[in-house]
Amino acid sequence: MATSVRAAGGGSAPPAAQAPGSNAGPRSPGQRPSGRSGWRSTLYRLDLKAVPYVFIAPFFLTFAAFGLFPLIYTGWLSLHRVELGGDAQWRGLGNYSALATSEFFWNALANTFTIGVISTVPQLLMALCLAHLLNYRLRGRGFFRVAILAPYATSIAAATLVFAQLFNTDYGLINTVLGWLGFDPVAWESSKWPAQIAISVIVTWRWTGYNALIYLAAMQAVPQDLYEAAALDGASRLRQFLSVTIPSIRPTILFTVVVSTIGATQLFGEPMLFGGSVGISGGSGNQFQTLSLLMYEKGWVTGALGQASAIAWVMLLLLLVIGGIQTLVSRSHRSRNRRTKAGS
Repeated sequence: MATSVRAAGGGSAPPAAQAPGSNAGPRSPGQRPSGRSGWRSTLYRLDLKAVPYVFIAPFFLTFAAFGLFPLIYTGWLSLHRVELGGDAQWRGLGNYSALATSEFFWNALANTFTIGVISTVPQLLMALCLAHLLNYRLRGRGFFRVAILAPYATSIAAATLVFAQLFNTDYGLINTVLGWLGFDPVAWESSKWPAQIAISVIVTWRWTGYNALIYLAAMQAVPQDLYEAAALDGASRLRQFLSVTIPSIRPTILFTVVVSTIGATQLFGEPMLFGGSVGISGGSGNQFQTLSLLMYEKGWVTGALGQASAIAWVMLLLLLVIGGIQTLVSRSHRSRNRRTKAGS
């Protein structure tokens, strides 16, 4: 009579015996894979860990070559006395102390500040108004959005040359209109405040549409329920704009203020082209010379690369201060909102 043999602990048959030298069968936890499976495991781990760094390496290499190295080298130059074609001589903080006592530096700093204020404030206010108008359903909204962006797409050289003709003292359209109104001609190029106002008009014309589109994008993200609730409470469009729109897009407004301030600090093309032959020096009396123009004049006209590098680092420090102020204001605003939500 045939009998069936079963394993002592269950109903499955015992595993077959492995041949000597065979790789089949389970491995112990500490045993490393061998052969082809080992190479595949190594390549898999390399793919997970190294390939992402390979993808982002071009950015860091480009930044190191064109961003980090010039920054470090400019800082090194700012501590030396360097002339074009000459050797560098250690000067320490002498270039910075020379800037502290330089009348031209403080004049350029003051001009940069005043031009920045009289160009940034009207620019952002006009951008807010334009964005508020475009946020409503108007006929031809797409055309108007493209139209307000056209000045930003125009080159600095073309726009500045056109405005330089408009503000020309002898035959410019602005002085012609002022003459029709009974006013005397204005020396737009040779006077300090008229020249700075003219440059600010150029900057405002170029960047108002760009900021308006940023504000428009932020306004379209505001929930419509807030406007409907305000309308039910009897709020007019102006009150909705002041009480709903402005608080909702406050971070965007802060962003544009910082970016516009940075752009005003680096203002170069508009005043240089507006001044013509004396544009690098900011006019015959340096009446509209900015920090960027002074840096260019020191580096490539006078040949004092060390002083030009010191001016560049001062501009960098100013931008860092502006960024720090923006960070502090943002944090205080967020903490105030958290306290308001917690209290309610």
